Amino acid sequence: MNLLKETIKKLKYEGKKAQDVIWCGSKDFRFSWKKFKEVANFDYNNGFGGQEVAEDLKIVGKDFWLERHEYDGSEWWEYKEMPEKTKKTIKNPKLTIREYGCWLTLKEMSEHVEKN
Repeated sequence: MNLLKETIKKLKYEGKKAQDVIWCGSKDFRFSWKKFKEVANFDYNNGFGGQEVAEDLKIVGKDFWLERHEYDGSEWWEYKEMPEKTKKTIKNPKLTIREYGCWLTLKEMSEHVEKN
């Protein structure tokens, strides 16, 4: 897999263009899209095995970002957008219910507490 081609393909899939990118990098430092294009034009093995691309690499736009994800060495870009702030509030949010199960949302957990 070519990292640059993969990145451009993911941007296009999400309806974004290279011009929408503001910066690239991580929490520790940043660099331009132009520099990213220079250093990302390489092939890597995105299949299972060892992770090859920096795990904290991000491509950041005005209201979105791409971040690296990995499972057992298999790597890909994950698209994220700034969530909209809801007007609905909750007085007693529940963040975990061990006795109720797993893979529940904040809403599901909080509604379970309110019912009981």
